[in-house]
Amino acid sequence: MKQYAIGNTLVKLAIIIGDFIIMNLLLLGFIKWGGKELVPEYVLTAKRITFVVANMSMLISEYFFHAIVHDRKVEIMRVMVRVFWLTFVHVGFLLVTLRILHQSGGNFSRFMLYFGAVEYVVLAISRVVELGIVRYVRSLGMNSRLVLFVGSDPSLTTLYDRLILTPSMGYHILGYYADVQMENCPDGLKYLGAIEDLNRKMELEERSSLNIDKIDEIFCSMSHDEAEEIVDIMRFCDKNVIRFFYVPRMFGNYQLNLKPERFGDVNVYTNHIEPLSILSNRVLKRLFDICASLIVCICLIPFVPIIALIIKLQSPGPIFFVQNRTGMNGKTFKCLKFRSMHVNRQADTLQATEDDPRKFAFGNFMRRTNLDEFPQFFNVLIGDMSIVGPRPHMLHHTEVYGQLIDKYMVRHFCKPGITGLAQVTGCRGETKELWQMEERIKRDIWYIENWSFWLDIKIMFMTAKTVFVHDQKAY
Repeated sequence: MKQYAIGNTLVKLAIIIGDFIIMNLLLLGFIKWGGKELVPEYVLTAKRITFVVANMSMLISEYFFHAIVHDRKVEIMRVMVRVFWLTFVHVGFLLVTLRILHQSGGNFSRFMLYFGAVEYVVLAISRVVELGIVRYVRSLGMNSRLVLFVGSDPSLTTLYDRLILTPSMGYHILGYYADVQMENCPDGLKYLGAIEDLNRKMELEERSSLNIDKIDEIFCSMSHDEAEEIVDIMRFCDKNVIRFFYVPRMFGNYQLNLKPERFGDVNVYTNHIEPLSILSNRVLKRLFDICASLIVCICLIPFVPIIALIIKLQSPGPIFFVQNRTGMNGKTFKCLKFRSMHVNRQADTLQATEDDPRKFAFGNFMRRTNLDEFPQFFNVLIGDMSIVGPRPHMLHHTEVYGQLIDKYMVRHFCKPGITGLAQVTGCRGETKELWQMEERIKRDIWYIENWSFWLDIKIMFMTAKTVFVHDQKAY
């Protein structure tokens, strides 16, 4: 067995033992200091049975939801969710079993609620400490994985930088084999020889020089024209219990971030997979959009006559500004706003500037406080928009930037939003240079590929703050 696997097993075992110790100490503390008002009489009188049942319940829970802090790519939120289910299953089994053993009643539910809450908090704190210890140990070079790169594609240098800049993941890179040495190769990434040299070292008589027993993973990024070489490396990995990873190659500055999807029994790969492609996520987002926009639209009705009167007094023309914009899947829709500028012929081609002479006084106030965007909640209600998503652009900008920026149209894989990640992280206002729009597009695509309900809530709170704290780019 690989050394890192032994280390991970020991880490997992130590944490499981720690969970049992924590649970038993907590249960002992509740029995000793909880008092008769909180602790059921049966628990106080049948302590041994209670402890046996509690430990058996924990054993079942640990089987399904044991610790994952040894996972090198684990995130803290995933750890916390895992602890929640560990606690929930443990307390659930314990509650059901104690009720079966003692059918005459007793306030078991209240006791379990308090015990489960305390157990979750303590286990969560212990996970944070354990995760910190594991990462610190790996940063010292222990419990590490030995990695070999094959190929000279720039994607491997990107991967190398990520692994090296995160020492807590515990990866040590031997070097790389390739027929052509990498351009702009990092100083720490050693060139070990050509593919032919690797082939010789994979032969039985020279395996000792390649340290076969020590290599844990091989990352390969080679052309499909070299399919035979790739297959040979894969077979070599299979025979020597080495994990093989194929890293998609880069084409210029464009890297294929391929993700698997299933079409029947066939695996296909796409460079974009969005959480909102999952039906349950789309339903959740749409239900929230309908409920929230309906409330806002109803609350907005009494203020519309007042806003309309002020707009009319300061600038002749319609109350609402209606403009064709690019929506989901590139389809055009009519976006609503309170009119904040005098009627002009450049509305569909020219962005607003800080001292734009087209703005009137109240219109300038509405733009600074985002009040002009509120009619878009009607767009959300009828399904053209979402509350959170990439901001819809003018058709002219879609046409221009679609030609200048490679991934520009990717932002239209989801509904446009009244507010978005780019807007609350500094990418708002006039785009005087191309790089500003490119940065905005990067954040829009990141939002699409990393969507979650809680991310939407966070963006909404950050947007609400701008009503009270003025955004310098809001004009």
